[in-house]
Amino acid sequence: MTYKILVCDKIADEGIKLMKEKGYELTKAWDTAKTELPKIVSEYHALIVRSATKVNAELLANAKKLRVIGRAGEGLDNIDLKKAEELGITVVNTPHVSYLSVAELTIGYLLALARGIVEGTTSLREGKWKKDELMGVEVNGKTLGVIGCGYIGKTVERLAISLGMKVLVVDECVFDRFIPINEMLPQADFITIHVPLTPHTRYMLSTKEFNMMKDGVMIIDCSRGGVVNQDALYNALVSGKVKAAAVDVFEEEPPKNSKLLTLKNVIATPHIGAQTEGAQLKASIQIANKVVETLEKICELKLLG
Repeated sequence: MTYKILVCDKIADEGIKLMKEKGYELTKAWDTAKTELPKIVSEYHALIVRSATKVNAELLANAKKLRVIGRAGEGLDNIDLKKAEELGITVVNTPHVSYLSVAELTIGYLLALARGIVEGTTSLREGKWKKDELMGVEVNGKTLGVIGCGYIGKTVERLAISLGMKVLVVDECVFDRFIPINEMLPQADFITIHVPLTPHTRYMLSTKEFNMMKDGVMIIDCSRGGVVNQDALYNALVSGKVKAAAVDVFEEEPPKNSKLLTLKNVIATPHIGAQTEGAQLKASIQIANKVVETLEKICELKLLG
């Protein structure tokens, strides 16, 4: 019997090749409409997804043969873990493969905000010479608040220190080692968020927290849509409390009618934090190996039919 793997979101070719060489039958479904997945999933023993595919109760209810879900990435908030556990489906992911890429994007965003790089480019294309208006700030000597101290947060801290910044780290899970968030917010010139989306972290930056911040603070959000209340962020940007923001994530992706995208003091990208050749190669190979290993273990236990 040949076991079938449905690859719902695009991964690097190396991972595809690895699974095919192991004798698995693969279907590349990243160009298939997500609404069609519940109709075709019933014949597959494994799914491979990234952030675009939502492995929800509806999809799982139709996945009669499914035994493994592989998430090529770190976060698991797009997978109904409780339902998967109830159905005896193993979930594997690829932690730590993209932390350098996300950290580097964060620092790139920080410098772009500090120096008005995007506005400078846009205005030049419009035939304007806004040299006097684009007065930036040096990040050396400024304070960066980092919320979350996993691999990404630690790397951002290291890179920021190399730029001469003072770094204040908040980790909501380890209260005795890091500065409390309410002490960091009034001190930071820049704030960046690197936590997963959980019930505890949802809207952890909202109106109350923005009001506690220093006037003219700049915000960088490369975490998960829903960690920052983007309506509250919009209001803070309009009022001038927040001078500028850089956003890589949205609650709804792609975003529809996002008010943030109407503001000139916002720069944004379509969730590209992990979108580098190096990160995608590592994620592809690692998730392919994990899915294959898990299927092989299940076969050995004669649980896969």
